Amino acid sequence: MISLFIWFVYYSDSASPLGPKKMKKNSLKEIRESLLMSKTELSKKASISPLTITRIEQGMPCRMKTKRKILLALGLKLTDKDKVFH
Repeated sequence: MISLFIWFVYYSDSASPLGPKKMKKNSLKEIRESLLMSKTELSKKASISPLTITRIEQGMPCRMKTKRKILLALGLKLTDKDKVFH
């Protein structure tokens, strides 16, 4: 029970010693759904896990390399990054 409390205090946005987690809005889910593509399909094309897709769609940060893989898997150009990742 105490370890759960410690985890909550460390990882909660308001009490984290690292400050609040940055959640940035992106259009990944809307673009993926407009292409009638599932998370699984996108993750296979981009060679990343479906969990990573979920996290990115929720606004969690990701590496530039991951963004690049997603853009190419969606059939977009790298210059279209601002359309997906604001």
